[in-house]
Amino acid sequence: MHELLKAFILIFIAEMGDKTQILAMAFATRFPVKKVLMGIFLGSFLNHGLAVILGSYISSFIPVNTIQIAAGFAFVGFALWTLKSDENEDKDEEQKSRFGPVLTVALAFFIGELGDKTQLTAITLATAAAYPLLILCGTVLGMIVTGGIGIIIGKKLGDKIPEFAIKIIAASVFMFFGITKLHQNLPSAYISLQSISIFIGIVSIAVFIMLRPMIVRRKQGQESVFRRKSRELYNYYQQVEESIDKICLGIETCKACQGNNCIVGFTKTLIKQGIEEDGILQHEAFVPAEGVSSKHYDKEQVLESLRLTLALLKKNPCSNEYENIHEIRKKLEILLFNRSIEHMNSWEEYKRCLIDMDKPSAVRIFKTINY
Repeated sequence: MHELLKAFILIFIAEMGDKTQILAMAFATRFPVKKVLMGIFLGSFLNHGLAVILGSYISSFIPVNTIQIAAGFAFVGFALWTLKSDENEDKDEEQKSRFGPVLTVALAFFIGELGDKTQLTAITLATAAAYPLLILCGTVLGMIVTGGIGIIIGKKLGDKIPEFAIKIIAASVFMFFGITKLHQNLPSAYISLQSISIFIGIVSIAVFIMLRPMIVRRKQGQESVFRRKSRELYNYYQQVEESIDKICLGIETCKACQGNNCIVGFTKTLIKQGIEEDGILQHEAFVPAEGVSSKHYDKEQVLESLRLTLALLKKNPCSNEYENIHEIRKKLEILLFNRSIEHMNSWEEYKRCLIDMDKPSAVRIFKTINY
């Protein structure tokens, strides 16, 4: 326990205000909290695990400065990637891996810590440790805690700073650390006026190419995919919340509110989670109270709520961003049909399934959302 605590304190002190904490801030403005934390854990675990297992052996076949140079170029690449326009995001969404953001963050932290002081600290502690696994736990825990602090700050800033400015700030952070690593580790022969001029020229052209679509879109007053999706989700949750409130029978009928043991109450919780979304949605199993299934809800209002939900899901039914929406959909289907369609693999397949369940209701729903 002493070794774990020692490793945690050393890493916590070393990383407060360091580049990895700032990287966590930058990633928090682009990805959900849960995925950033998972990425930090994975990247730190692999990096520090490598340090603990191999110890100083790493530097015997790969010089530390070579590792730092590679990390420097990687950060420059991350800076350019951050500036990438999201105008084609809808086309790519279905092909994106569910853990894309996790692996992106993990890669940044893994590369960023190669040859860094925290990895060297882990190596040093492991060489004298009786229980190297505790050293690994302590160092990874230190990274997660400092990263978590960075995420909190990043999320607070992200709610107040325009998306364009967020991209510029995040890219600047990556670029700064990348150039710093290159300057500190490249042989002096490569740091000449000519080579610096060529590097600046190439990076400037790349930045212009990456920013141009975003600048054009801003001039034309077009809304980015990120902003449009945020607006659509906000409008949906506000509308469906109002609709669900009308479905609730009230204590006059139920005698006492059954909360999450009532399917309407459980759906309200899902909606509340969506409105207050912080990247972590808890989907607990629904346990109905006795007599819930026999209640008579306003079918017209339930149909309207399901229509609102399906109108949003129709554009991209397989999107990972709509996990919470699908949970709401399934609860509304249970209210209407006493069963639900577990998966929506495609819009056409879903339509066939819903028509098989209740054709009159399905036809009414689809007619209002451009069937």
